[in-house]
Amino acid sequence: QVQLVESGGGSVQAGGSLRLSCAASRISYSMAWFRQAPGKEREGVADIGNDGRTTYEDAVKGRFTISKDNAKKILYLQMNSLKPEDTAMYYCAAGRTYCRGGDCFQGWTYNSWGQGTQVTVSS
Repeated sequence: QVQLVESGGGSVQAGGSLRLSCAASRISYSMAWFRQAPGKEREGVADIGNDGRTTYEDAVKGRFTISKDNAKKILYLQMNSLKPEDTAMYYCAAGRTYCRGGDCFQGWTYNSWGQGTQVTVSS
């Protein structure tokens, strides 16, 4: 498994921006960001594959950008035009495998998870 440490969360007003980072203990070519709002299940936000291809949840398309620096072993999530409904704990994930239940996004799940970083957006 990969050790993952997220950072960059915080409190912002609606319309603001944040950039989340996730430092990995070793390279993982396919990674993702998930989030979990209070009282809701964890959901996928964005992922990036080995070929650099990215996918996004419909609610964040055009506002969030996932990227990865393989040399630094860091995954990013640039979040612009934040909305109160983006308030959640954000988790990065690595070690992609086929979804067989649990927390999945685009047919994939992950075997390594960070502890999360809180994002709070006020109106």
